[in-house]
Amino acid sequence: MVTAPAAAAIPRLAGGAAEPAARFPARPAAVSWPATRATRQQVLARLLAPPFPLDNPLGQQGRRLGLVSVISWLEAQPGGSWQDRWLASGAEDAPDWRVLAAGWKARGAGIPLAGTGKPALHAGAGLLVLIGADVIRPGARWLLSCPAAPRNLAAEMARTRDPAAFAGLAALCQSGAVGAFARLAALGKIAVIMAAKGGVPAGITVGDCLELLDIVAAVRTGEDRHAHSPLFYQLLRSWGAFGQDAPAALRALAGRGKPTCEQLIDRYRIACQPVRDVLVDYLRERQASADFSSLQRLAYLLGKLFWADLEAHHPGISSLKLPRDAAAAWKQRVMTRTKTTASGDGQEVQTVTARLDGRSVLTAVRAFYLDIAEWADDDPRWVPHAVRCPVSASDASHKKDRSRRKSRMDQRTRERLPVLPALVAWADAGQNAAAGRLQAARDTPAGSLFTAGGQTLRRAVMKTQTTGRIWAEDPATGKRRDLAFEEHRAFWCWAMIEVLRHTGIRIEELTELSHHSLIQYRLPATAELIPLLQIAPSKTDQERLLVISPELADVLSAIMRRIRGTAAAVPLVVSYDKNERVYNPPMPLLFQWPCRLENRPVGETSLRDYLDHALTAIGAKDTSGRPLRYTFHDFRRIFITDAILHGMPPHIAQLVAGHRDINTTMGYKAVYPEEVISGHRAFIARRRSARPSQEYRVPTDEEWAEFLGHFEHRKVALGDCGRSYDTPCIHEHSCLRCPLLRPDPAQRPRLEQICGNLTARITEAEEARWLGEAEGLKVSLAGARDKLAQMNQITARRSATISLGMPGFANAAGRTATGPASLQPAQDIP
Repeated sequence: MVTAPAAAAIPRLAGGAAEPAARFPARPAAVSWPATRATRQQVLARLLAPPFPLDNPLGQQGRRLGLVSVISWLEAQPGGSWQDRWLASGAEDAPDWRVLAAGWKARGAGIPLAGTGKPALHAGAGLLVLIGADVIRPGARWLLSCPAAPRNLAAEMARTRDPAAFAGLAALCQSGAVGAFARLAALGKIAVIMAAKGGVPAGITVGDCLELLDIVAAVRTGEDRHAHSPLFYQLLRSWGAFGQDAPAALRALAGRGKPTCEQLIDRYRIACQPVRDVLVDYLRERQASADFSSLQRLAYLLGKLFWADLEAHHPGISSLKLPRDAAAAWKQRVMTRTKTTASGDGQEVQTVTARLDGRSVLTAVRAFYLDIAEWADDDPRWVPHAVRCPVSASDASHKKDRSRRKSRMDQRTRERLPVLPALVAWADAGQNAAAGRLQAARDTPAGSLFTAGGQTLRRAVMKTQTTGRIWAEDPATGKRRDLAFEEHRAFWCWAMIEVLRHTGIRIEELTELSHHSLIQYRLPATAELIPLLQIAPSKTDQERLLVISPELADVLSAIMRRIRGTAAAVPLVVSYDKNERVYNPPMPLLFQWPCRLENRPVGETSLRDYLDHALTAIGAKDTSGRPLRYTFHDFRRIFITDAILHGMPPHIAQLVAGHRDINTTMGYKAVYPEEVISGHRAFIARRRSARPSQEYRVPTDEEWAEFLGHFEHRKVALGDCGRSYDTPCIHEHSCLRCPLLRPDPAQRPRLEQICGNLTARITEAEEARWLGEAEGLKVSLAGARDKLAQMNQITARRSATISLGMPGFANAAGRTATGPASLQPAQDIP
């Protein structure tokens, strides 16, 4: 086989992604091969013999006529092979190649040229046979973009080229619940690669798929969501067409990448070239110590809000040494924001409001000037730009802004903290009801009524059931509902709320939780396993460990059970880091969901929509009467506030939250007495100054044993006490009435006996007219029944157990902690 030069096979990928094309080059287009060098008689004899003829005699007759017509037309073209004749005919450059074939036939029959405007009859069927038999290989661009290109290419390839391979691919689509349209689009792309490059599905490479997607991006501009779908790649990868080095997801090779410092500044069209160069050089200097998200933010502050704004209002400005009037006017503008809205009569109305982050812009500009002045002492290239800073220290002071921001954030927390119990209850009930409706619909024949989750619905009658969706409709209104999506949304909304409220982690930390985040530690005294949740480094680049409470353990178990299904391991998924603009390597993330033939991470946008849906459903309103909206960070503020209000020391809350400064932690906390904060902070300062060496040392064995002994003292007859470390019982050991008691379902007989005893004592007190005694006993009975209800909920959540497969504390890569020498790591769970 003769091939074209290999360099021509590397396509120009969308977005200039030359690196993936070099790593996975596409197969070069062949110039000649045996089937295209065959004679006319050999081609006709081969294509009129099985497996190419159709079973339908009438259809086969039209196909035979079209085959003879196309071969006769190509035979009249110059070239040594059928492929050469096809290229020489100009068919791929004509609007309709069939008109060329009809024109040649008409001229051969002596028909005037005016009668050659119609396409040749049956020519498309003839060309389809030639492509399927690998006699002609049209270009992929022509096959995808030409309206006159042969249709049903995948069906022809499946029938004549490789029936077993296409049967296997179709079976994968069926098992992966791929819809009919998506399946046809994926198989069609595979057939296009086979038609353009030859061979069978097993010979397709990763580079071929990248090249095809590049062509699709160039020729398909419509809104068909299947046109640009990489499902065909996942289909081939799951089928086993690629090697071990093939990426888990094709989108990992199609990322936009990180813009350079020049691109970050040039997007704001700065006219003054010297200042533009200074801004670019400044970003390069700061690039080594900042992540990409911070660098992009800095480019926005300096490029758009600073210099682009100056050029817009002071044309011709060309020096960083600003006139005082220009600097004063800019500082006035940067502290406000102009918003344009449409009025009732169609006119645009502009409103000016204060910019909440105006001081941040001033701080960034002041740091820019001061850095240049400092760098000028060591590097002469900064000397011409070391000028007077237009922003004074008082201009960049955040003291008043911090107090105002603290007031706003405290008000947000006060509004949202009372709504949290209702939100949690709705999410828990919603996911149980949605799961019940979905299961009932699956057990109900199409067209029949079923009742589940407090609703009566009818299982919808669908023409196809290959997408994995379960549809039902309201018998009264006929409105159709996707029960599979409702259950998916309800579960992940519940999981998100539970994890955020029990841990107080950031949203990026939530989406990065993986199976590796679950580790365990065995107490040396009692050999009790303590599950720990490792939070990967995010904003502060510091990892931390959180003790997993029983409630959080139930949630994580439900997530593990869902994502693992019947598999032995957690599926690996490729996630996108929006802050660094890179695709992460495949990881066993906890927040993932199956999508056709692959698993994808549950993104922040989807979680945001699910949370908004929950808040709308409960009808929460703020103080102004508008719908209440939560942000992911609100859960973090509520967690810290609730923890401190329940006795957790602020410096412990700082470690749990992962803050570098305790002032940040106290800024998150709301409704906490100022004098207590000041007194506690003064106490910490005095203690650190008095004995700093004693505060920051490795604990002794006795101190560590005392620390572990606290958890032993929290065990009571009915379960465990949830009070914070080194705190006494604040409810005088009245566990039945205490909200910190975590009841153990194994102690249900004991609690039922206590309820019976309380009932008898209440009866005795009422008969003896001991009304005060009866009133106190009734309060205890109500608390005992509440603990019984909690036991029922815990038992329901733990009805199906699952092995989390958590690694041992010492065997987790990069997950070590410093402790006493006598501390021994636990063994792995099999």
